[in-house]
Amino acid sequence: MNALAEAVGSFALTRWVSRKNRADFERWQAAALRRFLDRDLPRASFYGKAPPRLTDLPVTDKALLMARFEDFNVHGITAAEAWAALARDGRAGSLTVGASTGTSGNRGLFVISEAEKYRWLGAILAKAAPDLLWRGMRVAVILPQNTGLYEGARRSRLIKLAFFDLTLGPERWREALETFNPTVIIAPPKMLRHFAVECFRLAPKRIFCAAETLDPVDRPVIEAFFRLRLEQIYMATEGLLAVTCRQGSLHLAEDSVFFEFEPAGEGLVTPLVTAFRRQTQIMARYRMNDLLRLSEQPCRCGSPLRCVDEIIGRKDDVFRLASASGPILVTPDVLRNAVLKADRRIDDFRLVQIAPDAIELRLPPSLADDAAAAALQAVRSLLEGRGTTAIVTLVRAPLPLETSRKLRRVECRLEQVP
Repeated sequence: MNALAEAVGSFALTRWVSRKNRADFERWQAAALRRFLDRDLPRASFYGKAPPRLTDLPVTDKALLMARFEDFNVHGITAAEAWAALARDGRAGSLTVGASTGTSGNRGLFVISEAEKYRWLGAILAKAAPDLLWRGMRVAVILPQNTGLYEGARRSRLIKLAFFDLTLGPERWREALETFNPTVIIAPPKMLRHFAVECFRLAPKRIFCAAETLDPVDRPVIEAFFRLRLEQIYMATEGLLAVTCRQGSLHLAEDSVFFEFEPAGEGLVTPLVTAFRRQTQIMARYRMNDLLRLSEQPCRCGSPLRCVDEIIGRKDDVFRLASASGPILVTPDVLRNAVLKADRRIDDFRLVQIAPDAIELRLPPSLADDAAAAALQAVRSLLEGRGTTAIVTLVRAPLPLETSRKLRRVECRLEQVP
């Protein structure tokens, strides 16, 4: 395997596809998907043979994948073997093993080959920073855990990559980060906001948020501090799913993933993903747990790839409440907007469903009492308008930076019903 050839080939393919019109792109994508279904998918024992159509395949999810992990990867590696490899050095022979951070305690595994690792590197460079690549890049990745995905970048002569462990806390590595002086920063929005509030000495040319939902309340703080547009990388165990273009639109990675969408109410959708460029761990019609709002307009950048207006959050964090007319669902974006629109002085909060009929609104003591009261009334009015009698309680308490878990300003802590 020639690592450089894999990365360069993927970079070139990604750039070439982005210049097609939508009709030509869809023909290319259909041919690539068909090759995947005929050649790669049958190598996983869960499937065994090529289907006539993608929609003939069953819908899968994380629970099924983890229960039958060996049936979804072509080498038959069991979940126990993958966890053991991850605990050692993240290697299972020639393969790299990684895992999601597990927002709700339910971590997902993945295995990829060396070739796939470098294809991923070429694709993300083509999407995120093609203009910076030839000038050399110092990339700081600030995430809860390191994975073998970044090894390819470390070995490149054009990229210097440094990983900073979010779980250790910024006080442990602030000096090292500032000394590294990154030209590109990839970090959760809460950490980018922390850099702004604490006035870190950083002057990157590009900033990307990743690993958490970007709430509108964070964007102006981050952009004002760095004097840059905040961009996004939407990536999960399922692979690279979307990257912001230079016009600021978040484009789905349809050049490597085929998306189907299930309506989730309120104009939102949940994606089913088929990663047609993955050959080691097969993901076909895999149901994700995210809520997206799709854009209805093509991007001015000319890319044929569809855009996402907003990644709303996790489906598990939809509030499920009782009403006289039956159960109702309230999505995270609706709840978040009710709090933020109540008063302009509100720039942080937590809204947590702790019981079927009980919700806590947590606001910092430094917020003015009238602003807190307005937010409480806004949430109560929203829920009353939906016909629910849930009790909303105001809690005044500090909202410290948490590095051990993902930030979820709207969170449902009820046990999920299958």
